[in-house]
Amino acid sequence: MLTPGAIEATARACFEMHRAREHYRPLDAGVRAAPLDDAYRIQDALHRLMAEAGRGEIAGWKIALTSKAMQQMTGVDQPAGGAIFSKVVHASPARVDLAAYHHLGVEFEVAVRLAEPLPAAGGPWTRASVASRVAACVPAFELVEDGHADYKTLDAFTLVAQNTWNGGVVVGTPAADWRGVDLERAVTRCWINDRPEGEGKTGDAMGHPFEAVAWVANLLNRRGRLLERGMLVMTGSSITTKFPAPGDRVRFAIDGLGEVALETAR
Repeated sequence: MLTPGAIEATARACFEMHRAREHYRPLDAGVRAAPLDDAYRIQDALHRLMAEAGRGEIAGWKIALTSKAMQQMTGVDQPAGGAIFSKVVHASPARVDLAAYHHLGVEFEVAVRLAEPLPAAGGPWTRASVASRVAACVPAFELVEDGHADYKTLDAFTLVAQNTWNGGVVVGTPAADWRGVDLERAVTRCWINDRPEGEGKTGDAMGHPFEAVAWVANLLNRRGRLLERGMLVMTGSSITTKFPAPGDRVRFAIDGLGEVALETAR
């Protein structure tokens, strides 16, 4: 277990790496040898630094490493969570300035908005038990800051410590009849400048979006925290990450749930 001083120093190093737009690099091997719980302690300290720097309050949470391929690459058998801050939550259609990011990737997800909190007293949470506490499911983009990473060098500890690279989200408008959508099999599609660029289904990330919500809720509960009413949960991408160029128009649609759009500034 890392000392409080090591936790704080590592969080500041992660914050400075992001602020200076340095290329991604794994944390020192001695730090990465600590338990994954210490990566979340570093993440907590990083969240405080981000809030102090004006990123707002935590408005939701995301999940990463949802696919078996990514888990095998990073050497872990579970996903990883990170926070979403209020100042980087955008409504669709959004205009995104690429110059504000180091290296922007766009991922294609179901965002779940909570109607009720998910405290430890109700857990452990499952897909079935979170369902009645969901206010809406909508198409959304996650904006990912990957620091020009060589994906062959990724490790779960560093990814968690660096808040799983979240750079914001763009959220669509809820469909009135979203509860009638098959969230395991609904087809997902994306376009860049009206050219088809990928297709999947909503269950490609963990089988169902509510599985991701339950996983995040249980992670937070174990750490003395909770998903609160009104928070967003980004549940994992059903289409591979895209890296838009200046002036690109990106659109993502989910059958029965509607669509979300962004344009990058030239």
